[in-house]
Amino acid sequence: MTRALLLLTLCIALFCRAAHAQTNFLRNGVTAHRGNSGERPENTLSAFESAIAVGADWIELDVYLTKDRQLVVTHDPDTGRVGDKKLRVADSTFAELQTVDVATRFRTLNNLAAAECPPARMPLLADVLKLIVKQNRTRVSIQPKDECVQAAFDIIRELKAEKWVGFNDGSLNKMRQVKTLSKAVPVFWDRNADTGIDKDIRTAREEGFECLVVHRNGLTKEKADKIRQAGLEVGVWTVDSEAEMRSFLALGVGRFYTDHPALLLRLQQMR
Repeated sequence: MTRALLLLTLCIALFCRAAHAQTNFLRNGVTAHRGNSGERPENTLSAFESAIAVGADWIELDVYLTKDRQLVVTHDPDTGRVGDKKLRVADSTFAELQTVDVATRFRTLNNLAAAECPPARMPLLADVLKLIVKQNRTRVSIQPKDECVQAAFDIIRELKAEKWVGFNDGSLNKMRQVKTLSKAVPVFWDRNADTGIDKDIRTAREEGFECLVVHRNGLTKEKADKIRQAGLEVGVWTVDSEAEMRSFLALGVGRFYTDHPALLLRLQQMR
């Protein structure tokens, strides 16, 4: 009997440890915009791995549906800006998109050789989620660039990744759909610089959104105070300069989208 009790106690302890590990996420307010895109090609597995390594608590990425209904991670409707050829995502199969080197722009801008910045391929959302669920520090915020919220949730649920994900976008309808599908998944509602903050706050509270993320050119102390007083997290996008980071930290901003997460983390530690 004693032996059985000890075994039961051990099993309970292991279960509790595993449950705790799944929710022991970082909470530092640093969202790595398209991954650690200041140091790696944006929206690539390399950028996401680097964002986890530097310690961002969230990664932001963008998704589109391909011609063959695969959900790929990319920001633009075509590959012309980042790649070595221009293919429209919605008109291309995933296999066709895999022929594009999406590290081309990063390599050129940073004057890097192929050995320093190897070719990269557009990942599937499933690829990123499989990476994310292997650790318990960093989560991923998904921006649906077309009508693909349901498709994203299908993948999330198939991979049992719901605890690791949130969503962000400026579309009220898309973010409302997220909350319809899961109240537990956080929503970071992106707002433009000239947005009406009082109306946004009312809407966010009615819809159950967790955070208002305002463009850096429009976030003032008054707006930040109103958002915080409403019980919402104050966010700003996209902040890359040290001077702006310091300024928004002084305003008490709690959530930053940035291409340079390591710099922001260093500034936070200096405060």
